[in-house]
Amino acid sequence: MKVLDDIYAAARTDNRIIILPEGEDPRIQAAALRARRLGIASPVLLGDVAAIESGLRELGAAPGEIEVEDPRTCADYEALAQSWHALRAHKGTTLDEARRAVADPMLQAALRVRLGHADGTVGGAVATTAETVRVALQSLGCAPGNSVVSSFFLMMACADTAPFKGGMIFSDCGLVVSPDARQLAAIARAAAQSCRQLLKVEPQVAMLSFSTAGSASHESIDRIRQALAIVREEEPDLNIDGEIQFDAALDVEIRARKAPGSRLAGRPNVFIFPDLASGNIGYKIAQRLGGLQAIGPVLQGLAHPANDLSRGCSVEDVVSAIAITAVQSQMHPQAKGVYGLGCARYY
Repeated sequence: MKVLDDIYAAARTDNRIIILPEGEDPRIQAAALRARRLGIASPVLLGDVAAIESGLRELGAAPGEIEVEDPRTCADYEALAQSWHALRAHKGTTLDEARRAVADPMLQAALRVRLGHADGTVGGAVATTAETVRVALQSLGCAPGNSVVSSFFLMMACADTAPFKGGMIFSDCGLVVSPDARQLAAIARAAAQSCRQLLKVEPQVAMLSFSTAGSASHESIDRIRQALAIVREEEPDLNIDGEIQFDAALDVEIRARKAPGSRLAGRPNVFIFPDLASGNIGYKIAQRLGGLQAIGPVLQGLAHPANDLSRGCSVEDVVSAIAITAVQSQMHPQAKGVYGLGCARYY
């Protein structure tokens, strides 16, 4: 799996602190230890210290090999409460309510990232996606110039029988249900940036539909065309085209017949789906029938890296999420100021 190997190698170049709020989960403990020994990050586990350290000992961890913190008794608890109160006072949150709220490890992890105590956070092995995303939006907010938090799956074609090898970005397959034109444009630009961060190549972006270059008419196609126009205005050098059918996007010969004026060069590495239904169905077909490995959903568009896990995740899934979060943090804009304003919310 060269794509994943390259991500691990990139993570090793700059030791990042990744905070894991579900530290009492055995999968999280095993993943933290593996990530530490692989050198891809310095994980910090939140939770009951005695329970976590007992689990780590059973895994063969040396004393102090993994940093562990109890979110209820940490030394900077009051500072975290003050920070949360400052963020949420306009919503009517009192200081006493903030003090109670920051005992929640998911919230505390995100606040620590916000305050620069950690470079990213990974959760969702126990918490729901709705909770994970809500906390990230409220604590971290959107990156400057972005109004939408979306997601992508890193799809890897590694099998010997695969018609081509390499990594691709599929977006949005996990979060935004029915994006309007401006949201779809934001998703496309964020996915292109994710491609640069993780695949280390220039993005070739295909905005997918059931139509290619005007072969059909429908409201959903108009929305894609509007999104394309927005992207080209905001990022004119980006190689992006649409609306386009998947076969025309993937196959250069078909594209030459159906869309001879396409700006795409070679095979796309970023595929933008018109809505969540098509995206979720598409990545699962590629995974289950096509044999591609899917890692995600990975969040994009936040002011600092925070990622979600499936509650059915394996240890390897968590290790991969830690590595991806570490690499995201290396290139992530470290914006200052008040976050959490102007983000579209879906929960």
